[in-house]
Amino acid sequence: MGGNYSSLIMIALMVVVFYFLLIRPQRKRQQEQVKMQNSLTPGTGVMTTTGLFATVVAIDADDVILEIAPGVETRWVKAAIGRVLVPVDDVEEENVKAVDHDLVETAEQQQGADHDTTTKKP
Repeated sequence: MGGNYSSLIMIALMVVVFYFLLIRPQRKRQQEQVKMQNSLTPGTGVMTTTGLFATVVAIDADDVILEIAPGVETRWVKAAIGRVLVPVDDVEEENVKAVDHDLVETAEQQQGADHDTTTKKP
């Protein structure tokens, strides 16, 4: 009789673990996806689930009009919107360019130093 209870406890424990590891996180992702899709507004940059980058032009009940190139609009279901793109401020973009420029200068200096050591004879 004791073996039957331990088997039932193990099965119940596996069901609980299955719920917390698979079902609950999936539901949370679905809720976040629906929330993101409902928060879309015209002018928002998005990426579809297929990897297409576009800008939201208009929103209907179940679908959205996306501009994929200047003057080129297509209709998609809201569920096809994979994520909203976060705009980069001009200030942040300039900082990134400055960092990249510094990295290029450092790399060029390193290459010059490597070149100097290889040409000198001991």
